[in-house]
Amino acid sequence: MFLGLVIGLTLFGLVMLLSASGPLALSKTGDSWYYFKHQMLNGLIPGIFAFVVLSYFDYRKLKFLALPALILSIGLLLLVYIPGVGTRLGGAGRWVHFGALSFQPSEFVKVTFLIYVAAWLSTQRERRASNLQEGLLPFLSVLGIVILLLILQPNTGSMAVIAGASLIVYFVAGAPLGWFAALVGLGLGLIALLIKITPYRTQRLMTFLHPELDPQGVGYHINQAFLAIGSGGPFGLGYGHSRQKYSYLPEVAGDSIFAVLAEELGFFLSVTFIAALALLVKRCFTIAQSADTEFGRFLAAGIGGWIAIQTVLNVGSMIGLLPITGVTLPLVSYGSSALVATAAGLGIVASISRQARISS
Repeated sequence: MFLGLVIGLTLFGLVMLLSASGPLALSKTGDSWYYFKHQMLNGLIPGIFAFVVLSYFDYRKLKFLALPALILSIGLLLLVYIPGVGTRLGGAGRWVHFGALSFQPSEFVKVTFLIYVAAWLSTQRERRASNLQEGLLPFLSVLGIVILLLILQPNTGSMAVIAGASLIVYFVAGAPLGWFAALVGLGLGLIALLIKITPYRTQRLMTFLHPELDPQGVGYHINQAFLAIGSGGPFGLGYGHSRQKYSYLPEVAGDSIFAVLAEELGFFLSVTFIAALALLVKRCFTIAQSADTEFGRFLAAGIGGWIAIQTVLNVGSMIGLLPITGVTLPLVSYGSSALVATAAGLGIVASISRQARISS
């Protein structure tokens, strides 16, 4: 079932990307297939390679790469600040370029940092998860470095995903419920502080609370998303028949692709798609329960949490339940880095499942 869900959702994502990105690609490049072909070449093919290799690789060996994974996580996030390597787009420094190679480091940190956290907590789990000096403080120190580097980019969406997934691993490892609640509260407090001190985040919050106040300004994005989703009705306008994708809806192939999905396929198929993603997350947690090592249990739970949090943030922002954060919809949105990183994470979960079957 797990493999079937991964393949089915990936193929569905490519089909939706082809429809959503066509008008934008045609207007920007003259080739309506440009984004689809780019996703195939730079996202799907490397993603399949990463999934297959990692699914047959003994995930337990990753535990010995915990420290290098942490160093790699921090190093990747520092790359965006190197002149000539890091690139700023739309006011955010989230991309790295090496010649023809371009990628978003924060996407791969979702994998590497979870490997570190899972490996670290699986060593002397009981003492580390519930001990202040050997558990909570070191955990917060390392996570704080990653969060700070993401705040400076700025990349609030990836920060929320990485922090949330790490907290899930910490909770699964046996952290006291009171500590977990306190950490969640601390995270919400940090987000509130960031909103207060940065004008663009304040604008996003006000748009979320009152999208009707400036429909042609800061509220334009969410209002166009509402129009797309509302136009879909129960059964949709039909595949390829979205109207909002024709230069009305911003980020139509990326953050906003769910709005096009809902417009074309309608309420019932949109809910079916969300249910399929929820089932994939459930399978990750089921595999975590059956893992043959604590490291595997923590890692599978963290990857499942990552996909769940990212899905909630993306879909929630499109339907007005959450502010727009700029995170992609897993396995669907345009973005080669996101697709490869997600495929790599799911490949690790497949390896955990395979090793559990071999051990049983």
